[in-house]
Amino acid sequence: MDWIARYRRLVLALLCALWVGALVLAARYPELPFLSAIARGEQNFQDLLRRDGRKTPTRQDFVFLGIDQDSLSLNVVSASALSEEETAASRGLQLMAERPYPWNREVWALLLDRLFAAGARVVVFDLIFSPPNDGDPVFFDALNRHRDRVVIGLNFDQAAGALIGPNSALIPPPPGEDDRVGLVNFWPDEIDGKVRSARYATSDRQLIGGPPVAGDPVYTSLSARALGKMGSGAAVPQAFGFHAIRFCAANAYEPIKVWEVFYEKTWQRNFKGGAFFKDKVVVVGASAQILHDVVDTPMGPGTPGPALHLHAAAAALAHEFLRQASAVASYASLAGAGLVAWMLVAFLRRPLLALGAMVAIGLGYLLLARLLYDGPGLFIPTVPVLVAFIGSSASTLALEYILERREKLKTRRTLERYVSKNLVKDILENPESFYSTMKGARVPVTVLFSDLIGFTTLSERADPEELVRQLNEYLSRMVQVVFDNDGTLDKFIGDAIMAVWGNVQSNGPVADAKECARAGLGMRRALKELNDGWKKESRLTLGMGVGINHGEAIAGNIGSRERADLTVIGDAVNLASRLEALTRTYGVDLLIGESAAELIRDEFHLRSVARVQVKGKTIPVSVFTLLCAKGDDYDQELLKWLESYEEGIVKFRTRDFSPARILFERFLEVYPKDALAKNYLERALEYEKHPPDESWSAAEVFTKK
Repeated sequence: MDWIARYRRLVLALLCALWVGALVLAARYPELPFLSAIARGEQNFQDLLRRDGRKTPTRQDFVFLGIDQDSLSLNVVSASALSEEETAASRGLQLMAERPYPWNREVWALLLDRLFAAGARVVVFDLIFSPPNDGDPVFFDALNRHRDRVVIGLNFDQAAGALIGPNSALIPPPPGEDDRVGLVNFWPDEIDGKVRSARYATSDRQLIGGPPVAGDPVYTSLSARALGKMGSGAAVPQAFGFHAIRFCAANAYEPIKVWEVFYEKTWQRNFKGGAFFKDKVVVVGASAQILHDVVDTPMGPGTPGPALHLHAAAAALAHEFLRQASAVASYASLAGAGLVAWMLVAFLRRPLLALGAMVAIGLGYLLLARLLYDGPGLFIPTVPVLVAFIGSSASTLALEYILERREKLKTRRTLERYVSKNLVKDILENPESFYSTMKGARVPVTVLFSDLIGFTTLSERADPEELVRQLNEYLSRMVQVVFDNDGTLDKFIGDAIMAVWGNVQSNGPVADAKECARAGLGMRRALKELNDGWKKESRLTLGMGVGINHGEAIAGNIGSRERADLTVIGDAVNLASRLEALTRTYGVDLLIGESAAELIRDEFHLRSVARVQVKGKTIPVSVFTLLCAKGDDYDQELLKWLESYEEGIVKFRTRDFSPARILFERFLEVYPKDALAKNYLERALEYEKHPPDESWSAAEVFTKK
């Protein structure tokens, strides 16, 4: 690992080069298993751009007349939406109702006459009319009559490898040379079966997968024939091959039911007596699912084939064709992605800043891809470039992280011999904040003091080695509780512990105070477990007092030039120390100041102890003992009866001594040994007989530390 750290930038460059090389392979050999996923991802991203990006404007003069399920059902129910009389009134509806589809081709002759009489510009049939059928002579006459404004379909059957066109009774052979016939085929992608491109002209050899050869017969697409009939043949691309099109909106060309053209009421109501079709290009084809003329496109599954011809024609008229970036530009993009990733990590040494820059650059590249698609219709390689960039960035960041963690681990192991683990963590992860704190700052902190009761007397008669061993067990356990609750060990003062929350690392005053309270409760539980174990070993048991207070303090590196400690000083710290000492006076193991109590009372059960004025203070404060966290397994009966006790405290402090006495007596009936209630009962009885003077504030004044 040392040589990696020594040649760090070179190793990072090699990692980036590996990613770029892998993505170049993906571009050249997309069929390889892992690399094919990159190619599919790129295709899916381009489809997303097609769906969400700019669309070819929907042509208001394009109409899709669909052979829908209702039109197919006319022969079953005489008419699904019409009466028999209404069907009989229309020759077209009569023919549609006579027999199942395909209908007598006189239907299409009637349709042509009606649409062109209404002023339609071009009518395109996405239908083949291959086998002979009734009505062919009538339809033949209509095709000749309207030859300059009508197009019908020619299909290449890929399975049979043959062209299937209209029968010779309609179009004389060869049908591909007649300008009324257009190739209906679209070629889906071999991988996912989606149609993304159109062929406006296809040579005979191209139909069977070969390259075009001069002199080959050429087949013009249905949409290209329609554009020619419109007088817009110049908009049709002349080059053979696939032309990726920008689609119109997914629902741009919703089908109109073909039977409605023959029904007089809908003809008048829906089509304004035919005025709707004036100057329109009408594509007639299947819209019923049962006819299976649907294709999948990037716009969604089940796009009707006839509507796809309208998309292709609209793209040609607006010249909305899409193109891929050149191979040189693609490879340059991949190389650039690797270079930018290397520069980010190699020179921007702050991981979070590098990560933020990586996200910003990635989003910026996505925006560029969208802008180039919406504007000139250019697809730039996006998924491969982002994979190269993110892969290079992530792997180099990971290597940087490993190297940095290794260095921090060395430093951590050294520092943890002298200071608390969470302080070491903060120094390593946030050195600037730590150094700022060392200079001195006024911050809100929660301070905890704990001390063993009677330890000085105990140490005079105990075995020194045994006492040191026991003290080390105690201190180790208590410090672990502090660390487990995100506290900072400030110092040991003999057998006493000072811990702080908020001076080095803070989650906010409320969270800090609650963590400190949990530490106090944890110390209580830990000491009980230690005492239980020591009893079994016939060793001395220990008692403890804990004081907790919250307030502003000055935090900084305080001491001499030779030795200094990161500590806190101020009134809030002094009061915490005084509260720890007062635990002996009030017979409780944990006292908490008023400011800290207000921050934690929503999650902890507190019990009022007294109002005290400690030495050096002129304003008394309320102090409480901490019972448990809400939800802990605790004496629920005591918590219930404490309501009487707390009510008695309120009465006592408002000089209402008789009700206070009664409330304390009730509480002592249930808990006769409670020292706090006994003390307040005695004082209430005394004040009933000899009320205090007007200056009395229910505060106890302490003149000693």
